[in-house]
Amino acid sequence: MRDLSSLTFHPTSEKIVDLLCEKTQNTNPQFFRIMVCYYICKMAASMRINIVTNDRGEIPINFYGINLGVSGTGKGFSTNILEEQIINRFHKTFFTATMPLMADEKLNDLAVQRASLSGGITQDEELISVMKEYNELGEMAFSFDSGTTAAVKQMRHKLMMAQIGSVNLEIDEIGSNLLGNAEVLNTFLELFDVGKVKQKLTKNTRENTRAKEIQGKTPTNLMLFGTPVKLFDGSKVEEEYWSFIGSGYGRRCFFGYSREGTKNRSLTPEQVYDLLTSPVSEKFMEDISREFGKLALYDNCNKKVAISRDVSLILIEYQMQCENLAETMGDHQEMQKAELCHRYFKALKLAGGFAFIDKKAVISEDHLYYAIAMAEESGKAFNNMLNQDAPYVKLAKYIASVGREVTQVDLAEALPFYRGSVLQKVDLLSMATTWGHQNSVIIKQKMDNNIEFFTGETLKKTSLDHLFLSHSADVAVAYKNVQAPFHKLDELVKMDDHNWFNHHTSTGRRHEDNVVPGFNVVVIDVDGEIQLDKVHFLLEGFKYMTHTTKSHTASSNRFRILFPLNYNLKLNEEDFKEFMINVFEWLPFDCDTATGHRSRKWLTNKGADVYYSKGDELLDAMLFIPRTSKNAKRKSTINNMMDLNNVERWFISSMKEGKRNNQLIRYALLLIDSGYSLVEIEQKIFNLNSRSDTPLSDIEIRNTVMKSASSTFFKRQGA
Repeated sequence: MRDLSSLTFHPTSEKIVDLLCEKTQNTNPQFFRIMVCYYICKMAASMRINIVTNDRGEIPINFYGINLGVSGTGKGFSTNILEEQIINRFHKTFFTATMPLMADEKLNDLAVQRASLSGGITQDEELISVMKEYNELGEMAFSFDSGTTAAVKQMRHKLMMAQIGSVNLEIDEIGSNLLGNAEVLNTFLELFDVGKVKQKLTKNTRENTRAKEIQGKTPTNLMLFGTPVKLFDGSKVEEEYWSFIGSGYGRRCFFGYSREGTKNRSLTPEQVYDLLTSPVSEKFMEDISREFGKLALYDNCNKKVAISRDVSLILIEYQMQCENLAETMGDHQEMQKAELCHRYFKALKLAGGFAFIDKKAVISEDHLYYAIAMAEESGKAFNNMLNQDAPYVKLAKYIASVGREVTQVDLAEALPFYRGSVLQKVDLLSMATTWGHQNSVIIKQKMDNNIEFFTGETLKKTSLDHLFLSHSADVAVAYKNVQAPFHKLDELVKMDDHNWFNHHTSTGRRHEDNVVPGFNVVVIDVDGEIQLDKVHFLLEGFKYMTHTTKSHTASSNRFRILFPLNYNLKLNEEDFKEFMINVFEWLPFDCDTATGHRSRKWLTNKGADVYYSKGDELLDAMLFIPRTSKNAKRKSTINNMMDLNNVERWFISSMKEGKRNNQLIRYALLLIDSGYSLVEIEQKIFNLNSRSDTPLSDIEIRNTVMKSASSTFFKRQGA
């Protein structure tokens, strides 16, 4: 078997696909491949082309497809091209010549058959009766977009009388029309394999005479178009769709799926015009239309396409390969298993369609591999389709992207899945918030006049090469916006007589009204509250820079700490103040808390001592964003430890699994530096450990933490 990852697509089919991509400026060919293959099999099915196999008898050619793409994919335009310029001659020849001729022949045969069984009615009389029955069944529809089971069976009866044509259901906007077509879709499930469906027994009356049953097969084709956002609404429509997939459409359908627009936006108007009016494309459409028109000639009706033993063996090998892969899947992946295990059967039918348009009586190895390439691409689309966001994820993304405050009423109106009791909505919001924490999405809640408001934002990760800063030689004006690399911040803070702050300005004037929301550096000002070396010790593991200020002395350390954040934040004036208060509250040491303003400027120091930490951990911005659950949890933790000082809370917060020993040892070393006795240190270590969610055992503390602490204590005593 050939390498499935390097298969190519059918040449003629792919030329049509390229044409549609060109005409629509859509750079994603998958959507059009599904469409083109559908129309190829629709033509073959209309002519009643069957595949003759050695192992499963005759199989009708038909195609079921589900093709989803975002609005603007080009579905309408491409459909018009296919129907009016590609298969237009096939359609005309089929309906004006071939079908009437075939119907006349087969209706006459049916009249002869019925007359021979009637015992008294002449052939001419029976022909009149047959013609009346045929005409009363209505006009033949090349395709329809909705229907009932009774109507489908009525059309099948007409087609079985004529022994030509196929039943073709094409539903657009399936997200809006799925529920209304559940009945006919259930009927099409039964019709896929060989074109048979059980008859419904109805009461026979003088006014409603039950038609004489005709044994036979009628190929059916199905194409469902739609947009993912309409279909996957997290509510009833999506639930019903997956029910259909699980009940059999998953194994029957080819899938196309695109979540994002792929329009070529780089073209100029002149280039678009040239593509739309290309003489080369026009000639190709004319040529292919003529070739397809010949396929509708009477001589091609009811032809058989054979498949050789060698090609059958390739198909069986492909089937076994898919089944072996399915065996490795979990029990929860039933839909994936069903789709995978039946790819071979869909590929066989499509290979017959390729042989038909190539005017070949035998499915070649190439035909089969072209079809397998489609089945494999379809399988990838199906797996992507299965990977839908859960309702709580959709809720989080909606709040983050809507661009305004929303209320409970707004959410209920905009999101079909946001229904149910108050408790259900609370749970959904809680899960949305939790998901947001893990995926860079913040959701804020506030109450105003007893109305709950929600806002959200998708955070962008900070680039350490692009930290937002502004600087000027003046105190108030001529500020220049820059995006400075972290490793060159020393050049900024050591400029001669300059001022800087951690936002950009819209006018160059440093004023709160001119601040552009957006920052990714936090500045902490320390004015003698703690020694610089102790800060370096406490902040081990974090990425930051410190620099001394002009008023720094050996006895009274004055310096600033610059923390790069892990995300870029856009906060208004009030939220920024609260953000900084939260940061001050989190720190294990005192600092200047009157500096929490967006437009707060800092003076450079040409003679500053600069220190870059060796840690890699960026400050987690989400811990401090106001009105978020992560910040609320941090505050709750602090409230539960109000009897501890800042340093003790700092170490408790740092005592995660795997770091407990190290943090307790570091705490002990800090106590040694602060002049505590060994007895006091041991007592404080045990007290702090007891407050941990996952405390160490007493034996482990004595054998590790206190052993290290004692060794350091006595060394320093000896010194």
